Amino acid sequence: MMTIYEKVERTFGYRQLTLHMRRQTEKTINHKRVKRLMKVMGIQSVIRRKRKKYANATPQQVAENVLNRNFHADTPNEKWLTDVTEFKYGNGQKAYLSAILDLHDKSIVSYVLGRSNNNPLVFQTLKLALQEAPENSPLLHSDRGYQYTSLSFKKLLDGNKMVQSMSRVGRCIDNGPMESFWGTLKCEKYYLHKYHTFEELKRDIEAYIHFYNYERLQAKLNGRSPMEFRTKAV
Repeated sequence: MMTIYEKVERTFGYRQLTLHMRRQTEKTINHKRVKRLMKVMGIQSVIRRKRKKYANATPQQVAENVLNRNFHADTPNEKWLTDVTEFKYGNGQKAYLSAILDLHDKSIVSYVLGRSNNNPLVFQTLKLALQEAPENSPLLHSDRGYQYTSLSFKKLLDGNKMVQSMSRVGRCIDNGPMESFWGTLKCEKYYLHKYHTFEELKRDIEAYIHFYNYERLQAKLNGRSPMEFRTKAV
């Protein structure tokens, strides 16, 4: 248990530790026992910080909440979620990560890390995702950030025959799985380190997303990683 706990920089709670211990030992391990042992060892998962709220700009266009919190998808590339989150590094400098998450397996289909929170950041993320899923036209859900409400973004979606869906005003839960991923990424990697350069931050984000997609097991995926679950479905 402690070997796994140290490997992930002391971020896993009893649920994640149980999944990974079952995988490595191929034994039935009760999560209550792991929770009890963690208490004995005086260890716990990292507590997540609350996300800051930002004021929204006046939208050029908006879409209905087509997704309507139906976070289940029967097949890959049926429903995608997207968002942008902020990181700080160096002497108050900021970086922005745009990503697209597939609701079928919770995998990160594409992501772009940039120094500016702008339209090219979001547009490039979508283009990369479409390259990974050619001949697919998934529903794309986002919040009402100015990039997603722009006419140019709507034109890009229409050109790829994609249905646009947006969260209601002030309802972060409408994009819940995406918010959950941001919390996991920051809790299990970003908050544990001080980043002096953009390159250091980029290196760790890329490494974590690879770990998340290919190694981090999820109970809701029957104890598989997102890419294991995705490969089995395909």
